[in-house]
Amino acid sequence: MFRDPYYSNLFSWLPDLLLGIIVLIIGFILAKVAGGIVVKAMKKGRMNEKLNMQHEKWSADRIAGTIVFFGILLFTILIFFNMMNLNTVSSPFLDVFAGLSGAVIGILKAGLILLLAWVLATVVKKLILSAGHKVNVHKYVSKVGGSAESVDKAQWISTAANVAFYLILLLFIPAVLNALGLTGVSGPFENLLTGFVAFIPKLVGAILILVVGIVLAKIVRMIVTKLLESIGTDKVAEKLKVSSAVKGTSISKVIGTIVFVLILIPVIISALEVLDLEGISQPAIVMLNDIMVMLPKIIVAIALILVGVYVAKWVKGVVETLLANLGVDAISNKMGVKSSTRPGSFTVSSVIGTIVQIVVILLFVVEALQIVQLAFMVTLATAIFAYLPMVLAAVLILAVGFWLGNLAEKFIGSVMQTKQGNPHILRYVAKYAILAFAFFMALSQLGIAPAIINAAFILILGGVALAFGLAFGLGGRDHASRYLSKMESSLQDVEVSKESWEQQKEEMKHHAEQAKQQAKDGMAVTKAQVEHEKEHMKQATEQAPPVPPSDHIPGDPEAGLRGSAHSDVNDVPPAENFGGNDSIAFTEDNVDTGYNEVEPDEEYPYGDHNQPSRFNKEAHEQWNNQKPKDDL
Repeated sequence: MFRDPYYSNLFSWLPDLLLGIIVLIIGFILAKVAGGIVVKAMKKGRMNEKLNMQHEKWSADRIAGTIVFFGILLFTILIFFNMMNLNTVSSPFLDVFAGLSGAVIGILKAGLILLLAWVLATVVKKLILSAGHKVNVHKYVSKVGGSAESVDKAQWISTAANVAFYLILLLFIPAVLNALGLTGVSGPFENLLTGFVAFIPKLVGAILILVVGIVLAKIVRMIVTKLLESIGTDKVAEKLKVSSAVKGTSISKVIGTIVFVLILIPVIISALEVLDLEGISQPAIVMLNDIMVMLPKIIVAIALILVGVYVAKWVKGVVETLLANLGVDAISNKMGVKSSTRPGSFTVSSVIGTIVQIVVILLFVVEALQIVQLAFMVTLATAIFAYLPMVLAAVLILAVGFWLGNLAEKFIGSVMQTKQGNPHILRYVAKYAILAFAFFMALSQLGIAPAIINAAFILILGGVALAFGLAFGLGGRDHASRYLSKMESSLQDVEVSKESWEQQKEEMKHHAEQAKQQAKDGMAVTKAQVEHEKEHMKQATEQAPPVPPSDHIPGDPEAGLRGSAHSDVNDVPPAENFGGNDSIAFTEDNVDTGYNEVEPDEEYPYGDHNQPSRFNKEAHEQWNNQKPKDDL
């Protein structure tokens, strides 16, 4: 039986089979042991916690142990097939194992590269942390003018160390991808990293330019601020009342901040040019260049507005004082515009002074807008100024209308009275008729729908005239007759008192004399105040600290104010000749009150001088025909 070829082949193959089985058993044991070692090593190194896989079913150590186990087992099976000369079966496994072995080698290489990168990054991070704790950051921050309390030293050092750590790891990523054979991914990433590395020097250069520029700008700001404070700029600003425009700070600090910004703008332009980011830097550079071009114009415009505010404030004081001394407030009270005499309360002179102040400021604002080339704002402001004369004319018309209305009401009420001694109701008719005329004239002057206003006025007058004509001509002759009789009896009941007329004339004469005397006193007070102001400004100029020759201030503080405005101070005519071009000067002996005296041979139209009488129409018309032309 053993000599049979079949059995002889079987027994010759049996030792190889037994040896292969032994190899399988040994390989299985080795795979099991190696897998266990890997699992224990990873558990000891707490890889699950680091990879946040401790709660997963397939943890990191289990996956690694399984891979090692089946890898060794597959290698053992390949050895077994080779020992059995089963090339047909082992060939596919050899190909798979060759691929796995290449991948394992690549993974090992990538792991070694990552390990090296991690070690290097960790060392650099430790060095940065240790060096950062030794450096006194607060001292350097204080030197450059920053706030040391606002800097968190530990946070800044930790951030810098982490940035360096991950930057080093990032630099090794292309090598890791090449070791794994992922050239399709590593190529673009390597190009990106190359561009980033090439950009780092530009970024560092831009940061250095910014840091140096900011430090230099802060130093210059401090020097300029201290210099301006030492030469007394803030005191001069307080005397000129300019410091109120910068409450909470000082003029010296404001100028220092402006210098800081002027230095910082070209520094930012240089930093952007170093970055060489055309998509970002070019628009920013163009914008900053435009700002640099506009800055001188803006500074001139701001200075012009500040000068305008100061000039407007001065003009307001002059106008208020002049009008108050001329008795405008008293005249406005007589015209029906009541104003309080308490300090800080409403007066006509203060309102006019405020209007003048606003107009002067607006004039300077328009000129400032013209300098900065804001065409739309200039056009808008010009249109507003073109409309202002019409507004002022309308206000003047209304004021005159109210004055005439009150004057007519007072005059008619004092002359025409009922039997009971009350003023006649015709005084209201005259007053509101004058007010209506003034209102329509003001609306027409403002140009508010002139066609509608004119048509409405004509229609109202025409309607009143038509109604009056129809009432008296057609449908109401009897009623008109009764109304005329009633009106005639009402007029006959009106008592015209010559005593009231004479008393009214005397009051008006007295008021005119008071106004003239008040104007004379006001002019004298104004001249005294102007002289006092000039002396005060001269003393302030003499007491001002010396300034460098380049900033020479003229000795005469009013040298720049001479012109049309200067005539308000020096060109005022003497009070005794006040009166314009009148041929008769106002004196104590020659008073022009505007009212005619009753001539001795002039017939008074109202009968007896001492007794009130009824209205005599014929005598009144005769007196009107023979009275002088300039009488009221």
